[in-house]
Amino acid sequence: MTTTASSGSAPAAQAPVAPAPTPISERAIAPDLARGMMLLLIALAHTPWFLFTSEIGVTLMHPADGDVADRIAQAFTIIVVDTRTHTMFGFLFAYGIWQLYSRQVSKGLPAKDARRLLRTRHWWLLAFGLVHAVLLWQGDILGTYGLIGLLMVPLFFNRSDTTLKVWIGVFLAVGLVFSVGSFFALQMLPPGPAVPNLQQPIIAERDFLTAMLLRVAAWFPGLLSGVASLALPTAFLFGLLAARHRVLEEPGKHLPLLRIAAFGGIAVGWSAGVIQVLAHFGMLEVPNPAAFGSVHFFTGIFAGVGYAAAFGLIAHGVQSRGARLRLPGRALLALGRRSLSGYLSQSIIFVPLLSAWGLALGAHLSSWSAMLVAIGAWMLTVAAAYLLDRRGVRGPAEVALRKLSYRTLRKSS
Repeated sequence: MTTTASSGSAPAAQAPVAPAPTPISERAIAPDLARGMMLLLIALAHTPWFLFTSEIGVTLMHPADGDVADRIAQAFTIIVVDTRTHTMFGFLFAYGIWQLYSRQVSKGLPAKDARRLLRTRHWWLLAFGLVHAVLLWQGDILGTYGLIGLLMVPLFFNRSDTTLKVWIGVFLAVGLVFSVGSFFALQMLPPGPAVPNLQQPIIAERDFLTAMLLRVAAWFPGLLSGVASLALPTAFLFGLLAARHRVLEEPGKHLPLLRIAAFGGIAVGWSAGVIQVLAHFGMLEVPNPAAFGSVHFFTGIFAGVGYAAAFGLIAHGVQSRGARLRLPGRALLALGRRSLSGYLSQSIIFVPLLSAWGLALGAHLSSWSAMLVAIGAWMLTVAAAYLLDRRGVRGPAEVALRKLSYRTLRKSS
């Protein structure tokens, strides 16, 4: 998104004008590729929630049993997906905030107006999240990111790189102490799920209005826990620091860093995921296998950042060869440029199809078939985004957020 500076004899008295969005040719491909693939991971993470007739095991929302195909699906999701998508999204969210702010200021918008635009967008994201939760999905993440933006931008946006690195270290240290402490504390409790199963009753509710009330009641605690857990704030600071140095726009200048982040972060995250899989399958002899969940959650920070770095390396490979993305890559890019619309579309597909108040198909699925539903829904959004891209049409949710943000900004000026 770009902006045009106000002109005239009294520019301070004029309201900011909504500029034309950033031309596609000027957008870095790494963040959009990552967002497009991230939406597949989000779909894979959410569909196990809809298996509302299954008995939950020690890993959040995954059934305790299943055949070989189910076990393969569970293992893949636990290792690669669970607790990784939200941190990758958090990294990219912060990265996008800095990109937007920098473009606004470089085109002449005063810094205070650019900051106000960010604040307005984050309030609207919070509102989008509330509506999303009321109508469809208690696991909404938009509100959490809106709240994180409202808190983290004033606290850290103008801080030095050194300050950001210090706070990243502080958050990681606190997270490590909490995850290890939780592990040992949970060993003194009887075996069971790592957290109470509060999601299945919502999905299993047959009355839409009752389900709506349950969704809202679950959304507010989730909104706060997303910040309090420190995983998302940590990923946010990583993303902000990376954006300042254009790590994903200019990956060729940061190859050693990207390689360390990608291979190291993913290795840490997947290693913890393997342990979590063994715990879920009952193959670890400890008093409470669910205790590994806290460590698994903590390592999601490293895996999420590692995934974003991996797409930086992919983008560098494409750019260094001077090659054009093939059709699958172009379609993925199109979805990444419409990630907000793609995210909301998943709920429009999943919730009425799988919930008890809708067609209740979730009662008839297992882990492997739910994974197929997730992949199928994601492929539909990829195809739709590609068709929109071919026609030069932006995502409807992106258009709505942009119009609301600028309209509010003009009214407040």
